[in-house]
Amino acid sequence: MQIRQAHPDELKAMLALLQQAGLPTAGLANHMATALVAHDDDQLIGCVALELYGRSALLRSLVVDDAWRGKAHGIRLIQAVLRLAANHHVERVYLLTETAEGLFGRFGFCPVARAEVDPAVQQSVEFVSACPASAQVMVFRLPG
Repeated sequence: MQIRQAHPDELKAMLALLQQAGLPTAGLANHMATALVAHDDDQLIGCVALELYGRSALLRSLVVDDAWRGKAHGIRLIQAVLRLAANHHVERVYLLTETAEGLFGRFGFCPVARAEVDPAVQQSVEFVSACPASAQVMVFRLPG
């Protein structure tokens, strides 16, 4: 498996993976410059993206194709997106999840109240309309 920056022409396949998994797609097109894709040969098998808001970022659109789950591809995508955040000098990475608290907790993401989220991130499409209010908010603080 290879992870690299997404190309704009991969947006349609990324959206299809997200829709298949029942995950939000709104706004992803605006963040392709900070989106990563995982490929096995020529097949797109996963993706993840960051929305940058100064020293804060929103991790979004993490998905691995059903046929490729259970092989640590999601873990490698999370590691890659956290390196991307560090390269952009991000201090805090937030996310919203309804199902993956345990996975993200293994990386050091901690639950946080919505009111504690950077106000710029609170204005994102995911916070405003794409994710339900019941979604757990988590934060990862990058060293340094």
